[in-house]
Amino acid sequence: MPIIIGEALGNDFRNPLGLLTDCHRRIENFLSILQKVAESANAVLDGEQREALSVSLRYFRESAPKHTADEEESLFPRMLGRGQSDIASVLAELNADHRSLDARHEQIEELCRGWLANDCLRTEEATRLSVTLAQVREKYVRHITIEERDVFPLAGRILRPEDLHSIAQEMAQRRGLSVEGDVIRTLAAMSKAEV
Repeated sequence: MPIIIGEALGNDFRNPLGLLTDCHRRIENFLSILQKVAESANAVLDGEQREALSVSLRYFRESAPKHTADEEESLFPRMLGRGQSDIASVLAELNADHRSLDARHEQIEELCRGWLANDCLRTEEATRLSVTLAQVREKYVRHITIEERDVFPLAGRILRPEDLHSIAQEMAQRRGLSVEGDVIRTLAAMSKAEV
């Protein structure tokens, strides 16, 4: 069964909240790929599985931290700056989720690097990988639901256009891009795994 790595981008920097949502779809996609490959943990990886595993690990190692920074350094502080103290505990909980997910992703990375290096996982490693991936999926489902149901809509209501523009600029800078110029062409030139 072929493993599809990425999908077309849906939003650009003119809609930073939409980009954050698109990032969630990528997180779900790459997590799903990791889980599909992990289902064959007792077998030797074929070329397609090896590539899918490598690309997914790279996404969580390089791109997902940019998404976390988009939220923690750009979006959440601006929301709090607009007097939204009632959401402060929710944002603090989401930040704690990020730390917990980071730790679990480090465990996944370590297990999968060993798998790639040795072409197999011991039974206890395969079990640990499966359990950790299930924990990560469960945490992401809750985390993403809160952000998309509560946080992003509130941000859309309370943030001013200049706030959203500043968020977009910071998001672009984290990726070595500029908001100025032909935004769509710039994004199209990026790897789907890099946003």
